[in-house]
Amino acid sequence: MDDNTKIQIEAATFRGLVEHLQRRTDVQNIDLMNLAGFCRNCLSKWYMNAAAESGVEISYDQAREVIYGMPYADWKSRHQQEATAEQARQFEETKPLHAFVSGHGGGS
Repeated sequence: MDDNTKIQIEAATFRGLVEHLQRRTDVQNIDLMNLAGFCRNCLSKWYMNAAAESGVEISYDQAREVIYGMPYADWKSRHQQEATAEQARQFEETKPLHAFVSGHGGGS
């Protein structure tokens, strides 16, 4: 497979993941963090960092809008629920496994 085809496939895969997460508003970020070690905010930071590496300057809020499909404040008010005590406990317990870019001090 040539590099251009690989990049196109990877981009399509990423778009599919983002579209899926935009449809699954019932899935809370804290649940993603607790189970997979990353969430929509992590994807936003990866997106922002990848843009910067390509010489494109976008803000965190702009990156979040790409990932959430709307301004973060709108998504948060429509879909985000308060974390339960159990979710918060799991979050703390799984911190070492969280994505490094997430800012939660995790692994790779």
